[in-house]
Amino acid sequence: MTGYGKASASYEGKKITAEIKSLNSKALDLQTRIAPLYREKEMEVRNMIATALERGKVDFCLYIECENQGQPASINRPVLQAYHRELRSICSEMDIEEPENLWMSTLLRLPDVMVKIDNPELTAEEWAVAKQVVQDAIEHLVTFRRQEGEALQRKFEEKIVNIRTLLGQIEPFEKQRVEKIRQRIIDGLQSIPEVQYDRNRLEQEMIYYIEKLDISEEKQRLTNHLNYFIETMSNGHGQGKKLGFIAQEMGREINTTGSKSNIAEMQNIVVRMKDELEQIKEQVLNVM
Repeated sequence: MTGYGKASASYEGKKITAEIKSLNSKALDLQTRIAPLYREKEMEVRNMIATALERGKVDFCLYIECENQGQPASINRPVLQAYHRELRSICSEMDIEEPENLWMSTLLRLPDVMVKIDNPELTAEEWAVAKQVVQDAIEHLVTFRRQEGEALQRKFEEKIVNIRTLLGQIEPFEKQRVEKIRQRIIDGLQSIPEVQYDRNRLEQEMIYYIEKLDISEEKQRLTNHLNYFIETMSNGHGQGKKLGFIAQEMGREINTTGSKSNIAEMQNIVVRMKDELEQIKEQVLNVM
């Protein structure tokens, strides 16, 4: 969901630039900074971004730079000429020598000589150029996101394979665990010779106890979640939230497996599975 895009174009001495970046967010949180000339088009720009990006904390900027920085200021020639005639007339009437070097600097300081340039109107032609710049910047960000998504998919597939492999490594220890539990209970009873017990009842209780520690259902459900995660990734666009929910369910099964694992070897494997899953949870926020 993170990404960056930038695009520029020139139009009648202006450089129009659009920049956009996005970070992770559950919904679309859009902040815009738009040059005053294009402010009337803000809603159109917002709709373009919302349609293309859908989610993310998005920061967008559209600004203008003047390419002809050395262009002279505009001068009101009729006013300047009128001032000049009046000053020459005054000098003549008062028999004052006309200054040679101070005329221009003096005249330019007089009121209304420098033309005040009003904000120009936005033309359809200029907006067409600016709109294309906005679209290009959005497309660059989407391309960035797509590349990131492909890398994430490979990462997720790797982590799913790792969890599946670790899940398979539990099985040998699971079989050993049953015999260890049985032998531990028998050894405990034999250490107290004065205690009388019904062997048939003991077997029933041991079976009940071992069944409570059985993780067959957890293993099956976790396998189903792993398969569903891969399947959901292949379903295309807009699966980010669903992948997050599946990862939560995977975490529940792994945690239950850990709580039932009463030997160190199994608990070590569960810790490694949790580490792999945590890396998935950290990155799944980047998925649309």
